[in-house]
Amino acid sequence: MKVIQMLPTFMFGDAIGNEALEIDRILKDAGYDTTIYAENISDSIPKNIVHDIRQGFEEPDRDDVILYHMSIAWPYFPCIQRAQCRKIALYHNVTPASFFKEYHKDFYDGCMSGLNEVKRLKNEFDYCLADSEFNRQDLISYGYSCPIDVLPLIIPFGDYRKKPDSRVIRKYSSPNPCAKGTNVAFVGRIVPNKKFEDIIAAFTLYQRNYDADAKLFLVGNYGKDDVYFCRLRDYVQELGVKNVFFTGHISFAEILAYYRIADVFVCMSEHEGFCVPIVEAMLFKTPIIAFDAGAVADTLGDGGILLKEKDPLLTAGLIDRVARDRELREEILKGQRRQLSRFRFEKIRDLFLRYLSDFCSRKTEEN
Repeated sequence: MKVIQMLPTFMFGDAIGNEALEIDRILKDAGYDTTIYAENISDSIPKNIVHDIRQGFEEPDRDDVILYHMSIAWPYFPCIQRAQCRKIALYHNVTPASFFKEYHKDFYDGCMSGLNEVKRLKNEFDYCLADSEFNRQDLISYGYSCPIDVLPLIIPFGDYRKKPDSRVIRKYSSPNPCAKGTNVAFVGRIVPNKKFEDIIAAFTLYQRNYDADAKLFLVGNYGKDDVYFCRLRDYVQELGVKNVFFTGHISFAEILAYYRIADVFVCMSEHEGFCVPIVEAMLFKTPIIAFDAGAVADTLGDGGILLKEKDPLLTAGLIDRVARDRELREEILKGQRRQLSRFRFEKIRDLFLRYLSDFCSRKTEEN
């Protein structure tokens, strides 16, 4: 039996690509024969790891398993439909197209077609895995009737023990989290559903009312001519707020450094299928304030402050409280340590292997 992972895009640094790579390692360590197919493959990916589906697809045997990472529409999905083997979807969710309507036509069209495809494929799989309960409920609402289990994203905690960029740390480290000059951060691609404008609005009030020396680090990639990014840049200028830094595309070591220097992590995103940066902030013992949307509440658990409404003045006050109140910080960090145990690599690895084994045994009995 071979397990064949298939996904439209494979890139280092992308959460789905990272998970596909970890699953590949897990399967090989467990003795499975496994391979990966993708269409868009980063040049930095070694040729022996991922096969380019445009150069051909070897038809699987009946007892093989296709594991499809489902997130966007893919013109090569007919390869999966034609395959006479067992099929599992690993659902990562699709960002609602409405977020992109006034900013990016290609993203809007891509999300629309992606969601339409997810709905259309409701009878194509024998089994589904969802990153979160939020994602599982999505599939149910779209009419998926096959068994669906929740498998949190597989995050190799060991990667975050690598050395962070020393230049960033030297330049921006605050003397201690209860002093002035607080570092507020969020990590995520600069896209509309992340609602960077809401972080900026709250930070502006925090800087004006509590800490004039505070800094905001918005760590994520953007295109310099992206309409959304340009509006954010103009918004910062209109507000007259200082010390707002858009990092753009940076190295993993630099990302680690920004997590290291952050005193408070603020997430105002309005759509998340899991939200890996929340787990990353927990790993770096950074207190989290996050808006309750999508899968955020499930991923955050009791590992931070969950906002039920968006009030920039209230959020500014909470940032100050978290930054100054040592007792509150410690209480949040205790919750984060408990929540992190849910996502331990070994725990999710074993859960994935159990799900796969149970699925294969069940399908063998049915046949």
